[in-house]
Amino acid sequence: MFLLSFFIILFACSGSNDGNPPKEDSVPIETGSGETDGYKLVWEDLFQAPELDNSKWAIEVYGDGSGNRELQYYLEKNISLGLEPVTKKSSLIITARKENHKGQPATSGRITTQNKYEFTHGKVEASIKLPGTANGLWPAFWLLGADFPTKGWPACGEIDILEMGHGNGIKNNIQDKYFNGALHWGPDWNGGAYPNYAKDKTADYSLQDDFHLYTLIWDESTIRMYLDIDKHPGTSPYFEMDIKDKTTDTSSGNYFHKDFFIILNLAVGGNFPQIWDINKVTAFDNGDAKMYVDFVKVYKKTD
Repeated sequence: MFLLSFFIILFACSGSNDGNPPKEDSVPIETGSGETDGYKLVWEDLFQAPELDNSKWAIEVYGDGSGNRELQYYLEKNISLGLEPVTKKSSLIITARKENHKGQPATSGRITTQNKYEFTHGKVEASIKLPGTANGLWPAFWLLGADFPTKGWPACGEIDILEMGHGNGIKNNIQDKYFNGALHWGPDWNGGAYPNYAKDKTADYSLQDDFHLYTLIWDESTIRMYLDIDKHPGTSPYFEMDIKDKTTDTSSGNYFHKDFFIILNLAVGGNFPQIWDINKVTAFDNGDAKMYVDFVKVYKKTD
């Protein structure tokens, strides 16, 4: 998107009124792909507190369309923590709704680790239950270069681990399976003529029915992205690109070996879904739309 160790937690349910001791139930496991291949967990948020941890995340508030003619106004009230109703997993909840706010016909939420947690290379993943995107929602899990305030976009670099809701998925009626990963970079905007590489994928199953794991593995030579490697550890990446080349000012290697920060958001309409009229956003036909995030984890290789 243009301007993303193994443990089990147990808790005691309240006892009954007859004086019996509390009964212990297990909370859903939140391990992801775990500490594999030399990676050690260095940062995480399990979203189990009553409110968003402001030492880790900032809630963004603005409504300029993010350069994509998006229809939402990002507000603090659209970010909450709670249980996903089916799995009962403690989650970040990003709510998009059809309502007018300061000239925009929808509201939604966006959070970022900018100036709070930024890093170079590693394994980054999030377990996400996506809303039904049909038609017009644009959920994303992505990274932006920490030098964005000084260098701007696309010079800061962008790593899109997950985007869903593209217009091609709408046209081909495969919205619940059609997603992509992407990289954007370059010295300047140049009227849109900047280097980028996006790879779309049609999954073998719906990604809007339950939580799914989206993983970025980013090192000195390559960026790779995987779907559900916790369930399918031998799966091939849905996105892969070499980032070693540094020969010119447009070479990818000059943009992806520095600190980045994490962004999670749920956009409404715009250039990605190719919908610019709120009345054509059918995703709101049954009310508000919610994106649930069970956890976000960052792992680093140890020497």
